[in-house]
Amino acid sequence: DIKLVLRRFASNIIFSNGLSDPYSGGGVVEDLSDSLLAVTTTKGSHGLDLYPANKKSDPEWLVTQRNTELHIINGWIKTYYADLIEITK
Repeated sequence: DIKLVLRRFASNIIFSNGLSDPYSGGGVVEDLSDSLLAVTTTKGSHGLDLYPANKKSDPEWLVTQRNTELHIINGWIKTYYADLIEITK
């Protein structure tokens, strides 16, 4: 069971899914833990959030999706550095 393996051995992964993508049915569409997170949108398609941002043409839902992902990643980075400071005291 891939979800069991991920819960035991993985951390800090965002599963980004556009639910209009035909592949989303095989994806992770719900959080598996505090650091294995599913970020979904009813719109979007395979990998669209990975393309370079285009302020003129990106729809608002895509901007929101990317901002959510950045917020999560920034939180992980802050936690890492806070932990690093703690262990070096």
